[in-house]
Amino acid sequence: MGSFKIGICQMRVTEKKRENLERARTMVLKAAQAGCQVVVLPEMFNCPYTHAYFVRFAETYPHGETFEMLGHTAAGAGVYLIGGSIPERENGRVYNTCFVYGPDGRLLGRQRKVHLFDVELESLVFRESDTLSPGNDLEVFHTPFGCFGVAICFDVRFPELFRALTLKGAQIIVIPAAFNTITGPIHWELLLRARAVDNQVFTVGAGPAREEGSEYVYYGHSMVVNPWSEVIAAADEQETILQAEIDLDLIDRIRNKLPLLRARRRDLVSLEF
Repeated sequence: MGSFKIGICQMRVTEKKRENLERARTMVLKAAQAGCQVVVLPEMFNCPYTHAYFVRFAETYPHGETFEMLGHTAAGAGVYLIGGSIPERENGRVYNTCFVYGPDGRLLGRQRKVHLFDVELESLVFRESDTLSPGNDLEVFHTPFGCFGVAICFDVRFPELFRALTLKGAQIIVIPAAFNTITGPIHWELLLRARAVDNQVFTVGAGPAREEGSEYVYYGHSMVVNPWSEVIAAADEQETILQAEIDLDLIDRIRNKLPLLRARRRDLVSLEF
């Protein structure tokens, strides 16, 4: 199946939408110049992770400056662009949605966040459901570089979603995320490695760079994990473009050694999604 180079834009996110879009555009172009054929942005890359900005910065496809930037940038860079996520408005509801574009600038598809981040942690209470609605579909995206699935942030905590994407053919599952500094240090790497070894796929976690003093402090630490659960690329909390080589042949080699998917007891455990 061959290999390809992927780039993760771990970018700073500010309260200025156009500044965020310009930063994303610049980093995608730099990743392409470095030889990346697939480029990934983080969750809610065009707005701060707060309810007010979810509503204020929401756009309705295909109209909006974020969609224009993503399509033009994918075409200008000649890359497959997995556009992190943005607040998407449709029929009076707002979703947390990833839009995926091809190197011709056309939309390949979209994936809405399925599981909303409603939590009560010791020092953080957040309910995405106060402003956002959940998605109800799962898509995979076929490219010359393999089949991609997308799971957004909190979705990474649900193994059945990753198994469903794998059974749909996903070889690389991208997780645009905005993990915080409470759960990030203990759970982020663990979850990316667990989902990779569960399904013998590559997992690609893309987070924003940390902005100390902000209302919601990002963990950063974007990461790429191979199907053997090895971390093959990792960032710290600073703004950076993380790059990794994805060897798709590794998937078949590992699945032949450990035939987990073939060994499933479907007579005892059925997957319904």
